[in-house]
Amino acid sequence: MSIPLRHLQQAIGSLGDLWRTPFTTFMTLLVLGISLTLPATLHLFVKNANNVVSQWDSASEITLFLKLNIDDKAGQNLASRLELYPEIAAVTYISAEQALKDFKLHSGFGDALTYLSENPLPATILVTPTKRSGQAVAAKDLLLKLEKEREVDQGKLDLEWLSRLEAMAKLIEDIVIAVALLLCLSVILIIGNTIRLAILNQKDAIAVMKLVGATDSFIQRPFMYAGAWYGIFGGIFANIAIFTLAHYLSSAMTELTALYHSSFTLETLSFTETVGLMGSAILLGLIGSYLSVRQHIRAIEPTAD
Repeated sequence: MSIPLRHLQQAIGSLGDLWRTPFTTFMTLLVLGISLTLPATLHLFVKNANNVVSQWDSASEITLFLKLNIDDKAGQNLASRLELYPEIAAVTYISAEQALKDFKLHSGFGDALTYLSENPLPATILVTPTKRSGQAVAAKDLLLKLEKEREVDQGKLDLEWLSRLEAMAKLIEDIVIAVALLLCLSVILIIGNTIRLAILNQKDAIAVMKLVGATDSFIQRPFMYAGAWYGIFGGIFANIAIFTLAHYLSSAMTELTALYHSSFTLETLSFTETVGLMGSAILLGLIGSYLSVRQHIRAIEPTAD
C-alpha cells in the first residue's frame, strides 16, 4: 500500500473513531468551539473599535476664536487662506452674529442676551484636519501653527479625549492578546487530554501493535489525525458562531446608530481572517495531540505473560 493511501486510510479511520463516540466528541467540539470563538470575537470587537476610533480621529476639529476687532471680511479671508493648508481638509467660518444666534438658540439665555449693548462673542473658524493630521500629536502641532495667524486670538483642541481613546484601544488590544493566548493554551490542553484518554482506552491494542513490530510513528498517526479533526470541526463551529453573532449584533448596531443620525456597518471576519482561524484551530489540534502521543505512546510497552 502506498504511503499517501495509508495516510488517507488512517485519517478516515480516525474520523470513524470520533463518530463512534458522538456524545463525547460533540461535547469536546463544543468546548473547543467556544474557546476559539471567544478570542476571535474579541478580535472582531477590536477591529470594529479601531474603525470607529479612526473615524473619530479624522473628524476631530480645531476651533479658532478670532480677535474681537476682526470683521467678517478679514475673517473670511483667513478662512480662505486656511483652506490652502495641506494639513487641513475643511474650513467652516462662523460669523460673530451667527455665533450669537446659535448661542441664544441653544444656551437658554436668549432673553438675558437681549440686554447686552454689543455682541461679546468673536467670529469662529472650525478647522477639520486631514486624516494624517487628525492624530493627537499632529493635531497639536497644527493648532500651534494656526494660533500664529495674526487674526487668531486663541485656538482650542481637546487632545485629552483623543489620548485617552488611543490608550483605551491599546489596552483592549493587549487584553485580547492575553486572553487569546490563554484560550489557545486551553485548546491545546483540552485536545491533549482527549487524545490521552483515547490512548489509554486503546492501551492493550497499542501494546499488541508494538509486539508485532509497528513503529511509534505508525501508531501515533491516527491520534495526530484525530487532533486535526478536532481542530477542523472546532474551527468550523467557531466561524459559524462568530458570523451568527455578528449578524445578530449588526441589526442592533444599525438601530442604535440610526438614533444618532449616523451609519455604522459592523465588519465580520474577512476571508483571510476566516482561513487564519481555521489554520490556527488545526495547528492547535496538532500541537495538543502531538504533545499527548509523544508522552503516552512511548510509555506503553508490550509485556510478556
